[in-house]
Amino acid sequence: MKLDVDVLRYLSKDDFRVLTAVEMGMRNHEIVPSDLIGRIASLKHGGTYKVLKNLLKHKLVHHDSSKYDGFRLTYLGYDFLAIKTMVNRGVFTAVGRQIGVGKESDIFEVSNEDGTVMAMKLHRLGRTSFRAVKSKRDYLRHRSSFNWLYLSRLAALKEFAFMKALEEHGFPVPNAVDCNRHCVVMSLIQGYPLVQVKQLQNPETVFETIIGLVVRLAEHGLIHCDFNEFNIMIDDDEKVTMIDFPQMVSVSHRNAQMYFDRDIECIFKFFGKRFNLSFEECSDDIDDDESSRPSFSSITKTAGFLDKELAASGFTRKDEDDIQKFIEGDVEEDDVSDGEHDSELCQTNIKGFDSLHLDQEESTSRCNEEGQVVENLQSPEVGQRGDPESQNLSSNEGDENDDTELVKSLAKQRRRAMAAARKGHHKNSTSRNSYKDKGGKSSNNSKIQKQLASW
Repeated sequence: MKLDVDVLRYLSKDDFRVLTAVEMGMRNHEIVPSDLIGRIASLKHGGTYKVLKNLLKHKLVHHDSSKYDGFRLTYLGYDFLAIKTMVNRGVFTAVGRQIGVGKESDIFEVSNEDGTVMAMKLHRLGRTSFRAVKSKRDYLRHRSSFNWLYLSRLAALKEFAFMKALEEHGFPVPNAVDCNRHCVVMSLIQGYPLVQVKQLQNPETVFETIIGLVVRLAEHGLIHCDFNEFNIMIDDDEKVTMIDFPQMVSVSHRNAQMYFDRDIECIFKFFGKRFNLSFEECSDDIDDDESSRPSFSSITKTAGFLDKELAASGFTRKDEDDIQKFIEGDVEEDDVSDGEHDSELCQTNIKGFDSLHLDQEESTSRCNEEGQVVENLQSPEVGQRGDPESQNLSSNEGDENDDTELVKSLAKQRRRAMAAARKGHHKNSTSRNSYKDKGGKSSNNSKIQKQLASW
């Protein structure tokens, strides 16, 4: 959807009031009812429906009457709310041409009263080119439901925080000016993306500078995860500036080594093809080859702890692996760590399955105020129908190997119970739309439900 800011000058205060009411209603509704919009807007003389009709004409809202009469905010309406807020703050006064487009954002030129030109980045997650946000990004954290506008807002806030912190630590990044909703305003880099550069006067120096940035980021506890020729800007003086930071993770992330090696490989591959740099001089000797390419295991966090300060994904959380795997939906039965326990998220899901009877031991974990995990293991006696006798096991008693095997078996049995409960829930769920049309003929929805029932 093309951003046409000319419409912005014709919108009144009532238009923005109703547009803000739709945004507030979307906190709890996917489609905000029309009556709720009217109550939130509270226009003095009414006329909410007339304002909604005007917003619908400019494609700032979308009307949906499939379940009930309601409206939802579009990306264009979200853009207008962010731009209006920035103008009221005095960040910029004019919006210029579009200078960049990516799989998850659009970049425009803006200028303030002094005539200073800056860059405005509008995050647009949910495009056809980038819908795998749940598996490729960690914006969701522990959330199970989301909408694209909210994810775009999270991405903008995360990028602004990383950009501000990296600038304070002397990294060559754009100057972060302001952030609102899914909009980030930054200084405009006077350069070109490295992918558009055909020749360099000193390609070896630029290559060493870029590799040094990757290593320096890792020393500060961060990994870019998308460090390639598209996210590196270079000016006429061959000064390097890196951009695009929402996907950055901590060096403590479970896939940190893979992301680090991928960034290094992208740089080596690009400079080898584009500028014909040879990296085969040290290939005969294995030790020299390993020393020529940075290794993730040889890097230590000596310059700071930016990952902890910015709450980067994967930083010092014992249950980060379990939470991420639960969100991505790819939990394997045999993937259980010896020293880690299930998080509170898994605990709350297990408590809902009291009707399930397991043949082996069950465990419930709870976290005390100090963050320590206390395990209460219960084992029902085989062959008895009465209440099972509970037995508290201490970590200091018994053999450690037996405790490890017991934890593994309990975790495996718990996951099987959760999978069986979810499978049974999907089978028994019926749709409210399984009705018959007028004339006695079954609708398509009812036919589909019958086919699913027969399967």
